[in-house]
Amino acid sequence: MILTLDAKRRLTIPTALAPAAAGDSFEAIYDEEEDEIVLRRVRRKRESWLAVLQECPVPMDDLPPRSREYPKARKL
Repeated sequence: MILTLDAKRRLTIPTALAPAAAGDSFEAIYDEEEDEIVLRRVRRKRESWLAVLQECPVPMDDLPPRSREYPKARKL
């Protein structure tokens, strides 16, 4: 199969050849010996944001209070 670049230098691969879903990430590696570009799917971490928050070493109570003041205009 021959793939060509479009006017914006993008490479389009049909989904029938490489099925993917929204949010999938790929790593592109250029192999000099074979003179080819290899795409490898990067595995997504399916961690819960709540689990990551619970592993945080600093409790939320130790954070400084947020300032309620409006930002001051800087003199240029």
